Amino acid sequence: MKTIEVDEELYRYIASHTQHIGESASDILRRMLKFTAGQEIQTPAKTSAVPAEKSAVVANTPRDRVRAVRELLLSDDYADQTKAVNRFMLILSTLYNLDPKEFAVATDSLHGRTRTYFAGDQQTLLQNGIHTKPKHVPGTPYWVITNTNTGRKRSMVEHIMQLMQFPVELTDKVCGTL
Repeated sequence: MKTIEVDEELYRYIASHTQHIGESASDILRRMLKFTAGQEIQTPAKTSAVPAEKSAVVANTPRDRVRAVRELLLSDDYADQTKAVNRFMLILSTLYNLDPKEFAVATDSLHGRTRTYFAGDQQTLLQNGIHTKPKHVPGTPYWVITNTNTGRKRSMVEHIMQLMQFPVELTDKVCGTL
């Protein structure tokens, strides 16, 4: 991967086009330029195929996922959250965006004795209790109950991160911020 320097104004412009937490500048630029890895690049002199670099081939390596979660924890948006429920929602949104399929598997197996914690709609959660305070997880098709105590929220995040195979140290760190 190559590094380029951009001025502050251009950086803010690129960052303003972020669609989800953890999205890299390369991903944003690829989307904005409608460019994909291995795509032929048109130049004034000639057309040539540019081979994709190894780092561009695997977009969602375990290292990238860990980096994205660490970036979330260090982000201003996360730091600005004063309520555990808001941090909880940011974490869930990030985990979903990193791997929707693994997130689905992890949440399908997550429920309480009498409650469903995650569902595709608000009504499903309300059927298991009218005081569950369901909220939509931003950027996902999921709804989650939010009237659980912070310990239960930590337990839910821990379960999801374990099934998504995040390192134990990172999982503990994330749960410690709730």
